[in-house]
Amino acid sequence: MSTIPLTPKDHAEAIALFRAEIVGSLVRRELEHGDLRRAFAEASQQRFRPPRSHGARSYSVATLERWYYAYKAHGLEALRPKHRADRGRGRELAIELRRLLLDIRKEQPHVSVPTILTTLIADGRLTKGTVSASTIRRFFAEHGLDRVALRHGVRDKVRLRWQADRPGALWHTDVCHSRTLKLEARLVPVRIHALLDDASRFVLAIEARTGEREVDMLELFIRALRRHGPPEALYLDNGSTYRGEALSLACARLGIALIHARPYDAPARGKMERFWRTLREQCLDLTGSLGSLHDLNARLLAWLDERYHVTPHGALVGKTPLEVFGSVDDTERALFDEARLRDALTVRARRRVRRDNTLSMDGEDWETELHFLASRLVTVARCLALPDDPPWIEHEERVYPLRRVDPIANGRRERSRSNLDTAHAARVPFDPPRALLDRALGITPEEDAS
Repeated sequence: MSTIPLTPKDHAEAIALFRAEIVGSLVRRELEHGDLRRAFAEASQQRFRPPRSHGARSYSVATLERWYYAYKAHGLEALRPKHRADRGRGRELAIELRRLLLDIRKEQPHVSVPTILTTLIADGRLTKGTVSASTIRRFFAEHGLDRVALRHGVRDKVRLRWQADRPGALWHTDVCHSRTLKLEARLVPVRIHALLDDASRFVLAIEARTGEREVDMLELFIRALRRHGPPEALYLDNGSTYRGEALSLACARLGIALIHARPYDAPARGKMERFWRTLREQCLDLTGSLGSLHDLNARLLAWLDERYHVTPHGALVGKTPLEVFGSVDDTERALFDEARLRDALTVRARRRVRRDNTLSMDGEDWETELHFLASRLVTVARCLALPDDPPWIEHEERVYPLRRVDPIANGRRERSRSNLDTAHAARVPFDPPRALLDRALGITPEEDAS
């Protein structure tokens, strides 16, 4: 036999049971009309504590009499409290005023109810004391226009459980804020980046870092692309990490659709949120004290391989993420070309070459051997897929590699002689002061030449 106690199914049934306890004994007694009236009078002098009430109260003879005859005729169900048919609709609100309130709320969703009420009274469109703020709040809530619903964007929104039709079609990416680590006597933040396959819940890449810049996400994304090929779409939130031009351009070149969730709508990112919760419960909260990001990343990968990927998932009908993701043959996934990846992830920018033949790119100084480009604007390119490779200058359909500036090495290099140094070596027949002197002395060019 079940040990679960039998309790009223809702508050209305609890109220009905409370009323039955008051009048139930009278229903079962044989009483004359006068005796029944005296019993109601005696009961009306007593005080009873209703369910969920903090104080006791008494009930009138008329109320007790109504309960008595309802219970006698129709049983416990007849004692359930009846709600008004117009509950929450504000009987004091005229039809025109209701329409006006709805229009104001839709156009000004962040304005408070007291402000709306005060403004309507000041404008003469509502008489003071006619309707209360609580009535207007209930009216807005009935139409899905309360401030909580508007803040979270859930008004008129129907949520359905959805999933990609096959592994590799849709990837999720997100960042989890973990606890800080103490590295070299200072505390650093820990940001865990991850890419999750929608259909299989398989983790394509994961890494703990100290930042959540676009370049951090791109490095993880590139790693997943090289290993698994590109997805059809990438599902992200609206953070600055996922709103950069580099990611948008790279995905457009690779034919990957970018899908951003609605702002402040956490349930729309339910799969990633559920993964982060599992990661915290099974790994992050149990790691203890760590001395480096390497130690944390080693534990993350071990947890993925030894537990998460091989544990049956409820949303996968008892299958594991590894089984579902591996059910798609590698030949079915789009073949990925490294050259295509490099081309898609090549970024370009306009930079001005300084007079010392150097320029800045990604916070570093680079130099070129093309001295004629000094003080000119040039196009500088760099491949994000090859972060260790130096950038290059693209000039007149040719590529000229750059190298990092080494001031010490440059101090030992031999300079070429300038035009001023060689001015006396190459005698040019151009001497304005001499020409003026010859003219003053009456010397002709022919005489000077002789």
